[in-house]
Formats: sequence, structure tokens, C-alpha cells
Amino acid sequence: MIGAGERAYAYAKACGIIGKSYLGRRIAALHPVSRLSELDRLVFGMEAKELPERELLPDLERRFSRRSVSAITAILNSYKNPPELLILLIQVYEYADLKTALTLIAEGEITAKPAFTPLGRFGTVHFEAWPDPKAMLAGTDFEFLLKRYFNKAGSAEKLSDENEGISLEAALDRHYYSRLWASLKKLKKKDRRAAEKITAEEISLRNCAWVLRLRTYYGMKDYEVKQHLIDIKETPGLCADALAALEFSLDNHSEWEKWKRFRFLNPGSFSGSWQADPRYFQNAASEYLYRLALHNFRLQPSSIDTIFCFIKLKQFEEDLLTSNAEGLSMGMSGREVLTMLETAL
Repeated sequence: MIGAGERAYAYAKACGIIGKSYLGRRIAALHPVSRLSELDRLVFGMEAKELPERELLPDLERRFSRRSVSAITAILNSYKNPPELLILLIQVYEYADLKTALTLIAEGEITAKPAFTPLGRFGTVHFEAWPDPKAMLAGTDFEFLLKRYFNKAGSAEKLSDENEGISLEAALDRHYYSRLWASLKKLKKKDRRAAEKITAEEISLRNCAWVLRLRTYYGMKDYEVKQHLIDIKETPGLCADALAALEFSLDNHSEWEKWKRFRFLNPGSFSGSWQADPRYFQNAASEYLYRLALHNFRLQPSSIDTIFCFIKLKQFEEDLLTSNAEGLSMGMSGREVLTMLETAL
């Protein structure tokens, strides 16, 4: 049971952090930035580093992640016993790091240890044991991966196959969202109205993005794509839009006009030449989910919904800053990056 005092303290602290974040009107501060060093000084102030541009990009990406985790942890520590839903939201970093770690092990790239994002008491994977998958996953919720993708000696020959690598990513996505959905249902309705809506939309849109990615980049057939979708048994409709997307040709813009998620697709071309762009779709979907979280952030200050939205907003900000840094490293301006990402101000 979460007390009124904990809820009020968490909300007040979250509002303070959001007010200083690069969200809403403050995104405009990224427009004039033209170099990575400028972005570093803007975000980190006196803690900015004097590094060559080629070294600064990966360093900034790591610091952006740790900055978000630090802010999220500060809010979770407002609760004596944080709700499982909120803990899972911060553990999304663990899932991402695990995908990277297992892929590197499979490819034999084990000479240099990756920079995993530390989650403190909210972490479960033993990344200190890298590159030993058995030791990393022992006693965790991920032990099922050992039986499926590794042999008894801990070798990951199966993952050297591209399709198995995709299978691993999809398996982790299904595992994560199944747990997230189950944790939602443990909360009272007044605590999860917005979180349930946003999560349902996120799963549906992620499934759609999977369809576009797997068809465009890997040329997968319908039956292969269906195996990788996130299917929540209690809510089967979350796959409906993705399944509908299998019916349309990837190079025929007019066919997609009757699709429910049509507005997230890249616009048609005057020349008549068009191809569905998975990256454009993901950017548009991300901006839409950001708007949902921003709209719902202050609607019910004492609910878990509020902190759910706070975490989503901080993770969106992190993605925005990372994309900005990547664009700057390629010679783009901050304004050009934001325009490309279709970020409405």
C-alpha cells in the first residue's frame, strides 16, 4: 500500500525534474546547437568533457542513459516499496543491455567489456560476469534464454544465425511486455488508466514497426513475421493493426490509406515512387506516445499513472538527445535533426 505522503513527494519531485528537462517548449533549446561539444555543455554544464568529437558521441550516449536512470531512480526511491510496474520501466535498460551482451557473445566480440547501464538495486542480470552467459543469467528471470539459445558449454552458436538473433530480440520483447502488462493489472484502475492506454498503444505500434522492419529489411514471409509479434493472450487485439499491415504492398502508398495506423507512415511522393520506411514510422510513433505521456502527466497527481508518464517522458528525452547527438556527428544542425524526427514543438 502506497501512502498519500509518498505519492505527493514523488509527484513534486517528478515535476521539478520535468521542469528542467528538454521536453515541451524547452526542446527549442536544442535548435541552435551545431556541435557535439555544444550539446555536452548545454546538457551537462560544468560536467561537460573535453573530448575529441569522435570519442564524444559514444561517451555522450552513455551519459544520457545514466542521466535518465539517475532521475528515474530518484523518483522510485521516493517509495518504500515501488510498484512493480515502475521497476519494470527502469529495467528496460537491462533488457537492452542484455540484447547487446548476448549478441556480442554470439559474435565472439568479447575482448572489450561493453558499457552496461548500472541500475543499482533495480538490476537483476549479473553483468559483472560477462562474457559468461550462465553466470550472468543464473537465478534471474532470464534463465529461459540459456536453454533456448545456448548449449551446455555456454556457447551461443545458434545466435550466430541472423534469424536466431531476431528471434532473441523478439523473445525479450514479448517477455518484457508480458510482464509489464501483468504488472499493470495488479494496480487499481484509478492508478493505471493512462498507463494501460499508453502501454496498449505502445505494444500495438511496436508490433506494427516489427512488421515493417521484418518485411523491409529481412524480406520475411507473413508466417515468419507473425512468430515475432508481441501477443498478450488476455488482450489479443494488440496484434490486430500489425496483422492488417501484412495485407499491403510495401511500395504502394494508396493501399495503406485504409490502415488504422496510416498517419504514422512516411508521406507519398509526387514522383509516384514510394516505399514504407520503418524508421519514419518508429519516429512518428515515438512522438505520438510522447504526446500521450505529456498530456497525462499532470492529470492525476496522486496516481501511479503520473510517475509512469514521468518515466516515459525522461526516456523520450534521452532518445531525443541521443538522436540529436547522432545527427550532429553527421554534420546536421539541431534544428535539422528535430525536423527529421518530426518533433512538433
